[in-house]
Amino acid sequence: MTALLEVEGLRKNFGGGASLLGAKRAMTRAVDGVSFTLAAGETLGLVGETGSGKSTLGRLVLRLIEPSSGRLRFEGQDVLRASAGELRAMRPRMQMVFQDPYGSLDPRMTAGQIIAEPMKTQGMSRAEARERVAALLSLVGLRAAMAGRYPHEFSGGQRQRIGIARAIALDPALVVLDEPVSALDVSVQAQILNLLAEIQARSSVSYLFIAHDLAVVRHVSDRVAVMYLGRIVEIAPRDALYRTPHHPYTVSLLSAVPHADPVRERTRERIRPIGEIGSAAALPSGCRFHPRCPRARIIAARGGETMASAGTRLPQACVTEDPALAPAGSAQHFAACHFPEEN
Repeated sequence: MTALLEVEGLRKNFGGGASLLGAKRAMTRAVDGVSFTLAAGETLGLVGETGSGKSTLGRLVLRLIEPSSGRLRFEGQDVLRASAGELRAMRPRMQMVFQDPYGSLDPRMTAGQIIAEPMKTQGMSRAEARERVAALLSLVGLRAAMAGRYPHEFSGGQRQRIGIARAIALDPALVVLDEPVSALDVSVQAQILNLLAEIQARSSVSYLFIAHDLAVVRHVSDRVAVMYLGRIVEIAPRDALYRTPHHPYTVSLLSAVPHADPVRERTRERIRPIGEIGSAAALPSGCRFHPRCPRARIIAARGGETMASAGTRLPQACVTEDPALAPAGSAQHFAACHFPEEN
């Protein structure tokens, strides 16, 4: 498949340098050398704990924030070298749906005005915009008569539908969805996910779907990328990743997903990482997951070359060498782990 979006070595650092009083500020590597491609009509799920860099990556892809380095191509165009005029021309093709459907909508504007705003910026007449707004409201399951209501007059699910209608108003090729259903009730989540699938089937739009709920990601994604402290540590086709995860961080995330069957839920094995997610301002040496890695401790206990890290003996490679994404199990399955086959 032809790549719609190509991301190579993308980085975003915050801080660094000196403060006003001359003290050295720590540099936060929020996104640290991320690479992936996204095909037309494909959904790539992006998962990880809070602080892993998912939302920052989503904003970098749309150049809502400027990257520190890397390459970014969209529909064959170099996004990072685009002039203001060239970037303005790309904007209709790259859109975003935010997590908070209320905070992302202007409370002073009606639903119709919110959806029509991007059309007016592209020179569409009022009559055309009015007709298009009615069609979009119908598409997302709302009545055309609701165009005159303000955001506070809608439920959370209805507000998210308005946000989606605005995002697809100009027929984009790419939509970045940043936790689009996390603030909604379970029944409403299903409605929104079905709506997104319907829109994709009609238009072949591509989604970068950011979430922390692995059950939701499994429902909507073609491929899944797992992020940890600014890096993608595993990426694979959805079924392959859920069936045979190779990175210990992915294994721990999947083991936390509850089963609907109460018997299996009571007896399932939980594989918990040690402690909390670290800081992108103080990354450990070697593999950035090694301070929390249960697998590294098991392997060290078997013997072999080890060294101390935070009072614990771990495999030397885990402590000293930063693993790159490499094939793990198949040509489409990649993991950044020194021991990817140790399940």
